[in-house]
Amino acid sequence: LAPSLPLQEDFVYHWKAITHYYIETSDDKAPVTDTNIPSHLEQMLDILVQEENERESGETGPCMEYLLHHKILETLYTLGKADCPPGMKQQVLAFYTKLLGRIRQPLLPHINVHRPVQKLIRLCGEVLATPTENEEIQFLCIVCAKLKQDPYLVNFFLESKLKAMASKGSVSVITEDMLKGQDSLTTDTGQPEEIHSAAGAEQMEKEDDLPQQADDLSFSLDELNVTSSPESSTVCPNQDYNLVNSLLNLTKSPDGRIAVKACEGLMLLVSLPEPAAAKCLTQSTCLCELLTDRLATLYKALPQSLDPLDIETVEAINWGLDSYSHKEDASAFPGKRALISFLSWFDYCDQLIKEAQKTAAVAMAKAVRERFFIDVMEPQLMQTSEIGILTSTALLHRIVRQVTSDVLLQEVVYFILGEHREPETLTDINRHPLRHRLIEHCDHISDEISIMTLRMFEHLLQKPNEHILYNLVLRNLEERNYMEYKPFCQEDKDVVENGQIAGAVDLEEDPLFTDLSPDNTLSTQEWLSASPPVSPEHPKNDGKTEVHKIVNSFLCLVPDEAKSSYHVEGTGYDTYLRDAHRQFRDYCVICLRWEWPGSPRSLEKCNLEASFFEGHFLKVLFERMGRILDQPYDVNLQVTSVLSKLSLFPHPHIHEYLLDPYVNLASGCRSLFSVIVRVVGDLMVRIQRIPDFTPKLLLVRKRLLGLEPEGPIIDHMTLLEGVIVLEEFCKELAAIAFVKYHASSTP
Repeated sequence: LAPSLPLQEDFVYHWKAITHYYIETSDDKAPVTDTNIPSHLEQMLDILVQEENERESGETGPCMEYLLHHKILETLYTLGKADCPPGMKQQVLAFYTKLLGRIRQPLLPHINVHRPVQKLIRLCGEVLATPTENEEIQFLCIVCAKLKQDPYLVNFFLESKLKAMASKGSVSVITEDMLKGQDSLTTDTGQPEEIHSAAGAEQMEKEDDLPQQADDLSFSLDELNVTSSPESSTVCPNQDYNLVNSLLNLTKSPDGRIAVKACEGLMLLVSLPEPAAAKCLTQSTCLCELLTDRLATLYKALPQSLDPLDIETVEAINWGLDSYSHKEDASAFPGKRALISFLSWFDYCDQLIKEAQKTAAVAMAKAVRERFFIDVMEPQLMQTSEIGILTSTALLHRIVRQVTSDVLLQEVVYFILGEHREPETLTDINRHPLRHRLIEHCDHISDEISIMTLRMFEHLLQKPNEHILYNLVLRNLEERNYMEYKPFCQEDKDVVENGQIAGAVDLEEDPLFTDLSPDNTLSTQEWLSASPPVSPEHPKNDGKTEVHKIVNSFLCLVPDEAKSSYHVEGTGYDTYLRDAHRQFRDYCVICLRWEWPGSPRSLEKCNLEASFFEGHFLKVLFERMGRILDQPYDVNLQVTSVLSKLSLFPHPHIHEYLLDPYVNLASGCRSLFSVIVRVVGDLMVRIQRIPDFTPKLLLVRKRLLGLEPEGPIIDHMTLLEGVIVLEEFCKELAAIAFVKYHASSTP
């Protein structure tokens, strides 16, 4: 058997075989698959891999040196660009991909690698649905993966716009004269000289002359490892990022697999930590425009009317797994395909921003807010058509639930609520019209719109963003000017007079509250005076006694004849205790990083002279709460759900204002407790007019729980359902107050 050729000779042989084809062939129309070119390229790759495996890590062998020194990648690029013979572009793309993927040593720092790689990138995505799309995306993704391994290399791919334009305008022409005779030239050392192709090496240098920053780098043929950081990390104001542009083009591919791979490539690029790349990404590419324009297009493709339940329950499709088949879906509804497409793309934008380098993330999120939320969604939310309002609010609700990126969440919050943080006034409704309109919709003539908007706010409150609660509630409670402040002294008869708290809501003078049931555990007068304050801020000397009084204040608010839960198993106060404990723990985890105070702000430091306004959000909730006996059951459930979520927040001012029955309210102010007291007063008057009130109440409760079959319509159904919600809400508030006390007294 003849001995095998040394690797370098074998490598050169295969390369010469390729160049001979161009010199000798007269038929340039035959497809490349009819030639030996694919086989020779594969052999060259195998030799390079074998050579690397036989050498120590990082050491460059003669075959790799030959490939670099003779600019073989430049030659292949030009042949691929000309697609000569037909199909050559696919072969070149595959060769580059396998070379970068199989060779372990870093190749991209070499100018004779990253320069042709850069030029080949520009050929990708130029035309959609071409036969080379699959090879194009594989090539682009391997480049992205290499940049992920060594992020600083991305600076080689930020190009001068003038140079890129000149390169795109150049034409490569392969002539026989350029190749003829080049194959036999050798140096004095017997090494074959470089094969010139296309427009020749000189033409290539002119066509794609990189800035000096790359040429100034010291590249060693013996040592490929990068030893110095390039000066290219300084940002040129006028740069192209063609790797991003080519991927963006391929995201529009009609082939879903290609589009998903392109999205994955972009995900890798946006996460690179290099500031220069992040700036170029958002300022010199159309990434932000593509993200937002597609969001807008998909949103506009949705039907004008969608069932809110469909929007809420449609399965969450992750952006990379959008394989929904309408034909196979038995539960399909009109617009489901369009809805899934929109939600999938929003999920992609959310994940992209979540993964992105910080400045890139901020720029992309701002673009989504300005170009999609404000330009497209806001007019839909501000319209007067009830069907349109309902659909757009349901979509906003779904977006609020779905968003996970902190940066995008911030922009969603600013879109809904605005950025204002100073206390509200009754007349500042024009400062952020959308906020005011959405709050108004919580008390809309359409119950469906009210419920959907309240649900949106409920989910918004559960998001990990401090501005939400501050904007909606806390900014109005900061000065504690809901309290009547009178400096305390022992002789001051105003503080405790005849056993009554000074400044407390005078229920005895309220005509709606003149006849509390004598069977109550504590009368109104007793529970209002049960814990006279030691000072206006009533420091609690005996916390245990104090919390039981507060709990009893809520539990005893509803009179016995209006209670029905003790007749039915499983509706006790202990169920609320377990839920409150779990929910409060979750809220504390969210609020830990917001550095809230542990105790209320000192009254001496508060501006108590300023008039108090609870803010538009609490105003609407209190007004809704005040009508609990006259509203549909579902509306009441949603109003009380939002109020209980607010009560759970571990901020001392929220606790004081919403959960302290003994707070010394200033004149003209109301609190959650005082609102409920008035409702109970109204209830006491109305109970007298309804015969068999308690049996009817019990029957309604059993029907709501499914313990009794539906029967004849019961008179005063709305009132009876409202009483049941009221009783349950009071138990829930009592449980929250107890859990909060327990948490504050435990180290």
